[in-house]
Amino acid sequence: QVQLVESGGGLVQAGGSLRLSCAASGRTFSTYQMGWFRQAPGKEREFVGTIAWSGGTTFYADSVKGRFTISKDNAKNMVYLQMNSLKPEDTAVYYCARRSTILTAYDLWGQGTQVTVSS
Repeated sequence: QVQLVESGGGLVQAGGSLRLSCAASGRTFSTYQMGWFRQAPGKEREFVGTIAWSGGTTFYADSVKGRFTISKDNAKNMVYLQMNSLKPEDTAVYYCARRSTILTAYDLWGQGTQVTVSS
């Protein structure tokens, strides 16, 4: 059974940086892609970006492109979200998620970590 645990959230001023981590435990060999999503109060969950577990190809939402970077460490079963030039509108609970195969949706989610950006 695979579990995902996010960490690294907190309070930061606008223009600052944070790095979120997502630790995957268990049988991670069935991972095709890892994703980051976020949900602000009163809003629907929003796609942030993805990284392929094999190869590392990344893809980002337009709203974070150029400011956020996703990376991974396969040996440690870790995925990271480096967030720079943070804006108040980046305030949300951030979730990592796993997609098992190219044919499946994201089927495993972490509990989320709060990111608050003050103006």
